Amino acid sequence: MEGITLSTDTIVTAAAVLSAIVAIFSIIFAAYRWYLRQNKQDEDIKALKEDMAIITVCQLACLKGLHEKGCNGPVTEAIHKMEAHLNERAYK
Repeated sequence: MEGITLSTDTIVTAAAVLSAIVAIFSIIFAAYRWYLRQNKQDEDIKALKEDMAIITVCQLACLKGLHEKGCNGPVTEAIHKMEAHLNERAYK
C-alpha cells in the first residue's frame, strides 16, 4: 500500500484554491445581499408614497372643510397650491 505524500507545494496550492473559492462565494453573497436590500428599499419607498398620497388627500379634505366653514385667505391659497401640485404630479 502506497502512502500519500503531501508536499508543501501541494498544501499551498490547495490553500490558494480554497481561498479563491471562498472569495468568489463571498462576492456572490455580498451581491445577493445588496440585491435584497435594494428590493426592500423599493418596497419601503412604495409604501411611503402610498401613505403620503393618503395624507395629502386627507389634508386637502380638511382644507376644503375649513374653506366651506368660511376660512379664506391662506386656506384658499393652500387649496390652490395643493390641487396644482396634485395635478402636476398626475401628469408625471
